[in-house]
Amino acid sequence: MSLLDTFGFFDDVRRMNKRQLYYQILNFGMIVSSALMIWKGLMVLTGSESPIVVVLSGSMEPAFYRGDLLFLTNYQEDPIRVGEIVVFKVEGREIPIVHRVIRVHEKANGDLKFLTKGDNNQVDDRGLYAPGQLWLEKKDVVGRAKGFVPYVGMVTILMNDYPKFKYLTLALLGAFVLVHRE
Repeated sequence: MSLLDTFGFFDDVRRMNKRQLYYQILNFGMIVSSALMIWKGLMVLTGSESPIVVVLSGSMEPAFYRGDLLFLTNYQEDPIRVGEIVVFKVEGREIPIVHRVIRVHEKANGDLKFLTKGDNNQVDDRGLYAPGQLWLEKKDVVGRAKGFVPYVGMVTILMNDYPKFKYLTLALLGAFVLVHRE
């Protein structure tokens, strides 16, 4: 069994005329641009820079488990309240954190500060915040959890944990789009 037999799609690409190949490349471009437009549309509708996130750790168990997919909104006019689950970014950390608000301080002038903690953690999140930061502010919030789908995000975790799996999956999807003639 030769390598070309194993990857028969290379043979299919070679047999395509230029017009078919250009059509398939344009089709692939349309799929990618459609996905980006849907993402941007969700950002506008939800008010969140990241309307969908994956839970990456077990710190929120039993509310959310590793691999759960969360749907977020971030409407600025909605007040942050104790018990609400927020996704926030901390200066110096690239990956957002999903935790519950345990304390809120609201001043008369409208300034709002709050403290978070993972349901499965023993202590609050002050150790996770930037050095010298004791409270979060509204500007730190990426979104608030409004719904979830269990374990759907495990694919994302697998792709992050195993980069070769990610590149193989993307290559196979790209090859399928190029070869698929309908």
